[in-house]
Amino acid sequence: MPLLVNLRHLEAHNVHLEGELPVEELDLDTHDEAIQAKEPLQYDLEVQMLEEGLLAQGQLELTLDCECVRCLKSVKHTVKLKHWAAHLPLQGEESVAVVNDCIDLTPYLREDILLEFPRHPLCDAECRGLPNSINGKATKPEKAGQPKTGSTAWSELNKLKL
Repeated sequence: MPLLVNLRHLEAHNVHLEGELPVEELDLDTHDEAIQAKEPLQYDLEVQMLEEGLLAQGQLELTLDCECVRCLKSVKHTVKLKHWAAHLPLQGEESVAVVNDCIDLTPYLREDILLEFPRHPLCDAECRGLPNSINGKATKPEKAGQPKTGSTAWSELNKLKL
C-alpha cells in the first residue's frame, strides 16, 4: 500500500506518519547489479497544510544490499535522509494528483532516495580490489611514467641490433 495522506485529516490538524513501507511499493528499479533494495523503508514524517500546498518533512532510512565494485564483497549501505522535506503544491502547473481526497507521497520519497544511492559502492574506502591470482595479494596500480617490470614487446625490440 502506498504512503497516502488524506487532505480531510489535514484540514483539522497536522498528520504524523511513522512506520515501514515495503520496498515493492517504492518500485525502485536500480538497473544496477551492485545495488539491491530488499529491506523496507523506515519513515517518520510530519505533514502539514500550507496555503496552497502541503509540506512533508521528517526522516527516511533504507538499508541497501550492495556489492563492492572493487572486490565484489557483500556490504550493507544505509541511505539516511535525516532532514527530508518536500513541498507539494495543490494548485498550478506542478500540482500533485489528488485521488479520493488523498495524495500519494511515494513518488517523492522514491525520487529523493534514488538520488542518495551510492554511485560505486565500496566495502572500504581503501579497498584494493580483487586479490592477485599469482601471489594472493592485491594488485598495485601502476604509476604513470614507470615502465612495467619484466619482458615487454618494446624491450625485445630494443635488443635488436639494426
